Amino acid sequence: MPDTIEQLLDQDSAFDGYNRAQIAIVVTNPFLEDNPIVYVNDAFARCTGYARSSAIGRNCRFLQGEDTNKADVDKLRHAIENEQTVTVDIMNYRASGEKYRNRLVVSPLHDDAGKLQYFIGIQKELRNGDADTSAEEINAALIEIQNRVATDLSLVIGMIRQQSGATSVPEDYAALHRRIETLQLLYEEMKLADSQSNRDSIPMGSYLSRVAAAIAHTMGRPGVRMNLQIEPLEVPIETATRVGLVMSEVLTNAFQHAFDRMDSGLVEVSMSQLSAGGLRLVISDDGVGVPKDMQWPDSRTMGGRIVSGLIEGLEGTLLLGRGAAGSFITIDVPAGATLLDE
Repeated sequence: MPDTIEQLLDQDSAFDGYNRAQIAIVVTNPFLEDNPIVYVNDAFARCTGYARSSAIGRNCRFLQGEDTNKADVDKLRHAIENEQTVTVDIMNYRASGEKYRNRLVVSPLHDDAGKLQYFIGIQKELRNGDADTSAEEINAALIEIQNRVATDLSLVIGMIRQQSGATSVPEDYAALHRRIETLQLLYEEMKLADSQSNRDSIPMGSYLSRVAAAIAHTMGRPGVRMNLQIEPLEVPIETATRVGLVMSEVLTNAFQHAFDRMDSGLVEVSMSQLSAGGLRLVISDDGVGVPKDMQWPDSRTMGGRIVSGLIEGLEGTLLLGRGAAGSFITIDVPAGATLLDE
């Protein structure tokens, strides 16, 4: 199994009247020796003082110290050995040596066949009053975050495996980070505050704008511009997940390939609501264009197969067009996937 997953998500949640609290997320790989950490988010680094590079590859026990209760450690070990979900309040130590009490939810991530893939740890530092006055609220919020992370990480990993026919996650981690970072932005839009924990939609315009900006920041280069024309639209979370991942694939492909040997270029992204109630997403460029003899999505590439799977899951359509300069991809999502129950 591979040993690196970067940029899973950076989740700030809210408790007790929208007071912001850092939620640290850790992913470990039980198929590597000593079940080491393969991913931590920024909140983990801020809370513990350990940089990602210092945490990756180590077992989580490096956070323990002299005052860590052995019974808490044994409870964690027993749950991990038996692939069970467990919640425990444990004494941990920051890189500075400072002690802090940490509420930790650890759960196994299984594939569709029930085979263990990873362990996910969701952590919140317990401050004055937390353990006594808001334990139920904190537990509920942590478990909800854990469930959301597990569901969406399973979607990404499961689709990659289904499309590739591989028995383990492909070692294309630059692409895997980007796909999971797209989910990170979804979580941030959801906020997962107490008052919002049951909401079933997110503002799609805001979400896609942030996805586009993140990809342009990572993949962009001097001379290549990006314009956005995205209408505000509320859509169900499951639809947003798939559309965001499709956009990530298509937009990344444009930045990577559309302007080969060109000094400048333009990428445009637009999203609008269709008259019948669905949505239309168009991503275009004025670059070299997709070769006429090439079909896209390309079933020979992982990204192409993932896009096809996502579009199929949306019951949507994807159309590749070629302009006087460059290419454009039009994605239509039907009303059934975008309309919310009144």
